[in-house]
Amino acid sequence: MVITFRRIAKISLILVYLVIVAGAVVRMTGSGMGCPDWPKCFGFYIPPTEVEELQWKPNKSFEKGQVIIWRETLQVAKKSFTTQKTFNPNHWELYTKHDYAEFNPWHTWIEYINRLIGAVAGLATLILAIASIKYWKKKKRIPIFAWLVVFGMAFQAWLGATVVYSVLEPVKITVHMFMALVIVALLLYIIYLANTENKHIYYDNNTLYLCLFALGITLVQIIMGTQVRQFIDEQIDIFGYDAKSSWLKNPELLFYIHRSFSILVIATNIYLAYRITKLNLGHIKIYWVLFLLCVEVLTGMAMNYLNFPVTSQPLHLVIASILFGVQFYIVLDALMPRKTPKLRNFALPQKRRYDL
Repeated sequence: MVITFRRIAKISLILVYLVIVAGAVVRMTGSGMGCPDWPKCFGFYIPPTEVEELQWKPNKSFEKGQVIIWRETLQVAKKSFTTQKTFNPNHWELYTKHDYAEFNPWHTWIEYINRLIGAVAGLATLILAIASIKYWKKKKRIPIFAWLVVFGMAFQAWLGATVVYSVLEPVKITVHMFMALVIVALLLYIIYLANTENKHIYYDNNTLYLCLFALGITLVQIIMGTQVRQFIDEQIDIFGYDAKSSWLKNPELLFYIHRSFSILVIATNIYLAYRITKLNLGHIKIYWVLFLLCVEVLTGMAMNYLNFPVTSQPLHLVIASILFGVQFYIVLDALMPRKTPKLRNFALPQKRRYDL
């Protein structure tokens, strides 16, 4: 079976979303420092499973770049050698990116799987970019944006490294998440450009503006959500992972703004769905939006009132990113429909026709 370009793009999109899922699980489990170095993990391409592998022992062989935990510090082997009876500091150099020196096998492998999925997603986007070259004469935007995705993935990998080096600084985690949404938007635009199907989508100027507004407030809500998540991370540092009931005991004002702002998001999309249905504009994905909003609200309520049930945090984040993607695609549909609107019992404003 021949894999079409659009299918490669969809596979790339799914893999990027899997990276978002993996990242959410990493954050939920506190596994962000499971691999204290980058791109390797304790100096290994395949990380250790036992702490003994990271301890100094006599008559043990070490490869150049391998990391050990020595007296609560990370030490990096300067060259390949076999240890003698006593520790020789001349064979080692202190890891200076940060001073985090702990090993938890679960955290290590969760973070490693996150990186592995990211590498696979990066490879998929590179294949997509190479496959896009055939569109250079017909639609230059496709290869241009496909290669932008590759550079975006490389930048995202660098951001991931800075997150580790900063020992999970909240602001850098937020930027890392925002970049993931940019990559999602680029891939969706490529998928849209490569679409050759005839869509029954109709144009309405006011509905387009409403779609843009709905997308904008969703993005604002996501950004506020990441800020609330930063506050929760700080509370976790204070109270620990087992004291979930204390994480939102004294929330900041932004938490209440984020919670109340959801009313505007929901009301806007309900009205948008009503308008799309009444005008028969054909944007059926708006019903996906309403379903995703319901799940988003339920997971948010679960975190607030049920003390963060298992999977509620990553699900809340992942649904938000999927919601953004669906709304972005609706905006693309609203911008470039293929047919003029059909009049019902009223006149639609500013009708247009697009022949793509």
